[in-house]
Amino acid sequence: MSTTRTADRTAPTKRSSIKWILMLGALAALPAITTDMYLPSLPAVAEDLKATQAAAQFTMSGMLIGAGVGQLVIGPFSDRFGRRLPLLIGISLHVVTSILCSITPDIDTLIGLRVCQGFFNAAAAVVSIAVIRDRFVGSDAARLLSRLMLVIGVAPLFAPTIGQAIAGAWHWRAVFYALAFIGLALVVIVWRFMPESLPQEQRRPGNPRRVAGSYLALFKDRHFMALAVIPGLGLAVIMSYVVGSPFVFQNEYGLSQGQFAAVFALNGAAIVGSAQLNAALVRRAAPIRVLRIAVIVQMVCALILLAIALTGFGGIVGLVAGLWLVLGTQGMIPANASVLALHNYGHMAGTAAAVIGSLQSGVAGIVSPFVGLLGGDSVAMVCVMLAAVSLTLLVLAAGTPAYRKGGWRERDGLEPGPTTTAEETEEREAEQVETQGPDQRS
Repeated sequence: MSTTRTADRTAPTKRSSIKWILMLGALAALPAITTDMYLPSLPAVAEDLKATQAAAQFTMSGMLIGAGVGQLVIGPFSDRFGRRLPLLIGISLHVVTSILCSITPDIDTLIGLRVCQGFFNAAAAVVSIAVIRDRFVGSDAARLLSRLMLVIGVAPLFAPTIGQAIAGAWHWRAVFYALAFIGLALVVIVWRFMPESLPQEQRRPGNPRRVAGSYLALFKDRHFMALAVIPGLGLAVIMSYVVGSPFVFQNEYGLSQGQFAAVFALNGAAIVGSAQLNAALVRRAAPIRVLRIAVIVQMVCALILLAIALTGFGGIVGLVAGLWLVLGTQGMIPANASVLALHNYGHMAGTAAAVIGSLQSGVAGIVSPFVGLLGGDSVAMVCVMLAAVSLTLLVLAAGTPAYRKGGWRERDGLEPGPTTTAEETEEREAEQVETQGPDQRS
């Protein structure tokens, strides 16, 4: 084994782990920041650009669709050229697109630019997950992903308030100048402080036939695809709430922008808190055990939320409480599903992470516009959220052996144990590659 590989794969100290969590968390949070800082301005954008509510909401959904396509392109690119180069290119183009969004003349142009912005932001999302898989597997990877949620969760807590303050002091267009500045700061961080996590000898040739073969191997794996789509359905739950909440709380319930930002932060805290609970739980239970229980609990909470929305029970307090319960279970779902999906694909982590990220953005981008199309009120928002939660339970039950007695092998269930680095599973993964067919190895 080479010296480079050993250096890259050695289990990090507590101090270096904190460094990676903060750095990868800041990168992974870029798409969320780009979404949430702009969120309170949606009604103002619709008014200023003379657009419908559904068109304004599509500036959010379009970004997710762009991210879905971008991750499919950037994932194999990162397996071929390493993790740093895609980050530097993608975030730099995010800066350019942000500036162009600030001077857009109409809603159609803004939608197109937001699709491009999502495409470029995909570099931060897919590479962050791939870097984690470069260094960790199993329950340790699940714990690290959960800790990342603490950093990513700062976006829902503070970004809407910051975005509202910027838009209130200047204009909604000024929010995009702030996003450009954040992008510049991340470029400096990657350039100065982020080492390459994928050694040269582990990079995969990026010719189209090989890339297509890699994707084909993943798409043929029913187990992987079922787990990979679950984070997308989870993001659909969140984004249905995100795109609908400004109109529900500000128009339907009459909250001010400041009050809306406070409510949004409260629900963001629920996601962050459950992610930290998940990090503690996977030290004692396999990620699959946590996942299958969390999905059922979320289904029950979603049904309660629907009853609240239909009856108006508790008014705005009842609605916020119901949303808090549904969103509060969300932090225990995507991290565990992603780790289980990636477990057997460390040899092409960038490509596998790209499929997960693409499905995450694409599914959420397709589902969330239904909130506006169904009327944009609280009942429409909750119905779309419930549909996504129901599909999550159906996919987990039908596409994996999660609810079958003895159906999940201990190895794939990722039972918790001593700290496990990616190096320790490298030999097993190499054996798996050798047993795959030519198409799968491509």
